[in-house]
Amino acid sequence: MTTSIIPTEMTFFARFESDILSGKKTITIRDEAESHYVPGTTVEVSTYEDGRWFCRLEILSVEPIAFSELNDFHAQQENMTLTELKAVINDIYPGIEKLYVVNYVLVK
Repeated sequence: MTTSIIPTEMTFFARFESDILSGKKTITIRDEAESHYVPGTTVEVSTYEDGRWFCRLEILSVEPIAFSELNDFHAQQENMTLTELKAVINDIYPGIEKLYVVNYVLVK
């Protein structure tokens, strides 16, 4: 029997911090390695670059999505254009098609 460990931490590039804290960014799109977040749990959030903690997020949902299915609504939730979103994802996860949308809310 395998038991999976529920993630309690999440990192973001520092450039996304202000959008997360202001509530303008309400999702993150991750690959399968970072798809194991559990709805209803809270994660401690820090910057990817230097590990500086900056908030807590409650995970609302985790849904699979294909890169080709990303649309303007996802881009709006990321506080960017669809072109920008696809470029960012291609930069972080080059050539990947299977992704996961992690929807969250800032814990005040």
